[in-house]
Amino acid sequence: MEETYTLTPIAHIRTQFADKFGIPRQSGLVEELRATIVFDPDFRSADALRGLEEYSHLWLIWQFSTVVAAGADGKNWRPTVRPPRLGGNTRMGVFATRSPFRPNALGLSCVKLVGVHPHTAEGPVIEVAGADLLDGTPIYDIKPYLPYVDAHPEAQSGFAGKVEAHALTVQDPDGLLAALDAQTRAGLLGVLQNDPRPGYQHNPGRVYGLRFAGYEVKFTVDGDEAAVVSVCKE
Repeated sequence: MEETYTLTPIAHIRTQFADKFGIPRQSGLVEELRATIVFDPDFRSADALRGLEEYSHLWLIWQFSTVVAAGADGKNWRPTVRPPRLGGNTRMGVFATRSPFRPNALGLSCVKLVGVHPHTAEGPVIEVAGADLLDGTPIYDIKPYLPYVDAHPEAQSGFAGKVEAHALTVQDPDGLLAALDAQTRAGLLGVLQNDPRPGYQHNPGRVYGLRFAGYEVKFTVDGDEAAVVSVCKE
């Protein structure tokens, strides 16, 4: 017998990412990033957050909303995908990856809890750090991270752990980043340092565009260095 269950978003997250490009590949990679979880009206209860402030990290269960909006609702899913980090040419089993193109388009992120604000104009909100979500992403559930059962230092990371890290040094020769406030600048630097390009793009002459916190940031990458070309308010 086929079993179905309808999921209802309990909240939506506000982040600095207007597009997918630039979002860290995993949560926690750029802790300088800040995001706010705003609950939908039916779930705006301060009582639901009672005790949450005692934890340091949270699990977020959410939806790859752009994938669903594009019509990839799971009916046409494929058993293999091509992870960009492997160059976009190697196929791996979808369940051996964190690809957004999955049967149910659900994501899982571990974020750091910065603060719980039970009484705001929008009801209770949660401030978190290190989120890897697009602005407006629907949140289906929030659970506390429990290190005694959730942390496994001996765990193996499969092919994902064998991929070479792409840490870049960011150059800002014209001082363009000075136009940003300290928190926004720190978040953007973290994003650029983690090399937002797909693993198969290595053209030093290419100018990349990144929409971040209401700015369009353009940059180039040559070897292990990223250079900021322009920072314009949208």
